Amino acid sequence: MHAHVITIFPRLIEGFLSAGIPRIAVEKGALRVTTADLRDFTQDVHRSVDDRPFGGGPGMVMLCAPILAAVEHAERQHGAMHRVLLTPRGRRLDQGKLRELAASESLLLLCGHYEGIDERVRLAMDWDEISIGDYVVSGGEVAAMVLLDGVGRLLPGVVGDPQSTVTESFEDGLLEAPHYTRPREFRGMAVPDVLLGGDHAAIAQWRHEQSRKITEERRSDLLFSSHEKGPRTRSTTTEGKPWIE
Repeated sequence: MHAHVITIFPRLIEGFLSAGIPRIAVEKGALRVTTADLRDFTQDVHRSVDDRPFGGGPGMVMLCAPILAAVEHAERQHGAMHRVLLTPRGRRLDQGKLRELAASESLLLLCGHYEGIDERVRLAMDWDEISIGDYVVSGGEVAAMVLLDGVGRLLPGVVGDPQSTVTESFEDGLLEAPHYTRPREFRGMAVPDVLLGGDHAAIAQWRHEQSRKITEERRSDLLFSSHEKGPRTRSTTTEGKPWIE
């Protein structure tokens, strides 16, 4: 996958790609990320990317001319891309949307700032408008990094165990069940016996019940919109044996 990010802070994106899953995705060739500094597409000596809003009001609005010039330049270089505008007005990002985006050949991510962008950017071309949540951050770069991380880990070959991306929160409409590792007992808190017995059907059932209980307690809204599957099955080790210390 190729992701092209239009931003006024390209170093933020470049630094983000130097560690963790994004770095692995890039090193394995599953993800290629290019950036464009929006200021390179300005026409004035000050390299202005924003101006005061018509009608008055606080803050500044991002100019449409540099943005459209940057998008058109990117598409001349790289071909048509799935355009994503990162904005609080967009559809809230979820795991299903991440999987949809991960299936794309290329993405163009536009990072907004200030009070937002001139509305004519939206009117001039089609955008997939995405929000990372019901809150506001200082710029679209934060949202772009969230999206790139979420998409990158879904690309083939990036995560060591492919099962780890299908047995986690939101994949089947439920939050993930609790996890335990060594030691078996810590400060009076013991690992549940069911996880130590090697009965994978019982383990899967316990995890499903725990997932549903946690979801009901913390995110009951997910249950109304989910296509809940049955218990998830997964071996506790590559040998299919229980891990007991």
